[in-house]
Amino acid sequence: MSAHIRWGLRRLLRARNKALFRLPDPSQANIISFRGVQNQPGTGSTYFSARNLSIQTQDTPNPKSLKFLPGKPVLGSGTQDFPSPSSAGSSSLARDLFEIEGVKSVFFGPDFITVTKTDEDVEWTDIKRHVLDAISKFFESGDPITTGAVHRESTLSEDDDDIVSMIKELLDTRIRPTVQEDGGDVIFKGFENGTVKLKLVGSCTGCPSSTVTLKNGIQNMLQFYIPEVDNVEQVEDEVDEINTKVFEEVERKLQE
Repeated sequence: MSAHIRWGLRRLLRARNKALFRLPDPSQANIISFRGVQNQPGTGSTYFSARNLSIQTQDTPNPKSLKFLPGKPVLGSGTQDFPSPSSAGSSSLARDLFEIEGVKSVFFGPDFITVTKTDEDVEWTDIKRHVLDAISKFFESGDPITTGAVHRESTLSEDDDDIVSMIKELLDTRIRPTVQEDGGDVIFKGFENGTVKLKLVGSCTGCPSSTVTLKNGIQNMLQFYIPEVDNVEQVEDEVDEINTKVFEEVERKLQE
């Protein structure tokens, strides 16, 4: 594909409505309240209000993950993943959330916080109550949300060819915003021999529908605009694989 066609495609992608691309399994919103549940007619929503902070919660396609929206910026832009307590050194809020029994991982988005629990058998009732309290106290404190690195838009490099540049463009303008609506994110890790390598974080981690999201959502979208894409593959960083193995070993010992 010639350079001028790709340039025109970039302009088209920026101009089109993001609603053209939707990932499967949209979830309905719920908002929880310590002071009493206030239902929103026709929406299935309720509101939590404490210390002058309204926090909305939303289900995600992952039954183990819940999205919390405090009604104010969290990171403002970009995302940050905390897959284990050992990764939470840069955020006091993440550390506090890991102190809650049943919390497996924490994820920050522009205006939301995703909490993933250890197992589907663990009830959300107690976890949710403690998470809401921790978030309320944190925003009262005025402390910085994080001092660590935030993943923002995919960085364009001079070494990127037209194909890689287009993949990053599509991810940042069309795919990542939609995935973030479901409490997760997609990070570009490479393109090799027709295969796009992506890391799924937040609610996408361990989600039963992640394979459907990759193949029916992301892969189809990329292939539609970029014929050179043959496949999309989910990858993990080495540290993530180690954390997963350690967590699984701890779970196994607890069950013995």
